[in-house]
Amino acid sequence: MIIGVPKEIKEEEKRVAITTTGVSAFISHGHKVLVQKGAGTASGILDRAYEASGAQVLESAEEIWRGADLIMKVKEPQPSEFDYLRSGLIVFTYFHLAASEELTKLLCKKKVTSVAYETIQLDDGSLPLLIPMSEIAGRLSLQVGAWCLQAENGGRGILLGGASGVRPGKVVVLGAGAAGSAACQVAAGMGAYVSVLDVNPSKLRYIHDILGGHVTTLMSNRANVEEEVVDADLVIGSVLIPGAKAPKLIPRSLVRIMKPGAAIVDIAIDQGGCAETSRPTTHHHPIFVEEDVVHYCVTNMPAIVPYTSTYALTNATLSYGLEIADKGFPWAFKDNRALAKGLNTHDGKITHEGVAAAFGLAATPLEEVVGR
Repeated sequence: MIIGVPKEIKEEEKRVAITTTGVSAFISHGHKVLVQKGAGTASGILDRAYEASGAQVLESAEEIWRGADLIMKVKEPQPSEFDYLRSGLIVFTYFHLAASEELTKLLCKKKVTSVAYETIQLDDGSLPLLIPMSEIAGRLSLQVGAWCLQAENGGRGILLGGASGVRPGKVVVLGAGAAGSAACQVAAGMGAYVSVLDVNPSKLRYIHDILGGHVTTLMSNRANVEEEVVDADLVIGSVLIPGAKAPKLIPRSLVRIMKPGAAIVDIAIDQGGCAETSRPTTHHHPIFVEEDVVHYCVTNMPAIVPYTSTYALTNATLSYGLEIADKGFPWAFKDNRALAKGLNTHDGKITHEGVAAAFGLAATPLEEVVGR
């Protein structure tokens, strides 16, 4: 199979889908890898390093897309790439289709086989290709959240760790998954007062066990969310329903009564966001103030640290990419139930229930698409 790795063109996206180690692995399995010139530069991977690992470096995106059977990306196809989509092409990337009806319908119209990193799911419910980026986003959320709280950004002027004789700031984390757990660890390490809410007692128990008395764990319900958010200096929104829109846990009415100058970092913005007031932002213009609250809603947070993110991503995606390339469609999806859950569209059909439900469309059962 021919694997294509185009340069990411989403605004301020500096990651790349494959490292040189990944290229070497595909080559050793008998595949061919095409990498667009400059694709890895921002992640510290030069073209000559890709060539040394066996890849063919090509000048244009069109050469990559037209020549590949399997496209590996980091972010969903952008409008300038839509013309490259075609029937039979497999695209393996973060899609977050529940937040984009336009792209979902286009993938169906073009009969693209779309495999989403974020919906590949193991039998225990974990999301192996989302976890590394969620962990990075969770750690970053405190870094950017502390910046949002600075007075020049419209924040309260709060130092999260406090100072001698001065109370620390309060951080509220909604969701105790990979992102939320990472956020809790960093927030506690900074010396902030931290509370985390989730509907899953097991996740709360895990955080309680590893962080002890440094974090308050609470069951997520309307009353607890309201009480904690109103008292927060910084709210981290890290709730996730695999493949579906994020629940709106923070309505505008609640944002309106938060402390003036408080901040919300909405990690869930890729899936629509968990605050009613959230809207996607970019690294160039990462924040806005709504209802006197600073919002940070960048849709590709890990792109701030492309070196770390690129290597963490390849560590997670490589085995699945190899399976797709080695076995092709539909056999790779028949043999691997976790990978099958990553299939979002194929031959004009939506195959993920969460994506279909987001737009009131019909989903075709996986069994009908890949066979039993």
